[in-house]
Amino acid sequence: MNIYVGNIPRSTDEQTIRDLFEEYGSVAEVKLLRDRYTGELRGFGFVTMENDDEAQNAIDNINDTELGGRTLVVNKARPRTERPNRGGGGYGNRNSGQRSW
Repeated sequence: MNIYVGNIPRSTDEQTIRDLFEEYGSVAEVKLLRDRYTGELRGFGFVTMENDDEAQNAIDNINDTELGGRTLVVNKARPRTERPNRGGGGYGNRNSGQRSW
């Protein structure tokens, strides 16, 4: 089962999260997401546990607990959905070619 872990303190590392979840069963993977420019943790990540019963037990016991002064949000991860293209990225003329002066 893929588990979402949110509100993670920026000072946390993957080993700390692995140790926390391994109290409830075998952890296959821990992935904490980082900002691509600064390299700092983005405050959330994912834990993969192969046994669904162990994973659910971990969710039930870790959700709403405190780590580093922050209350963790832990639940079953939802499948990623495609986000619509917001287009432009700030480039181009917003006035459809008409001058504003």
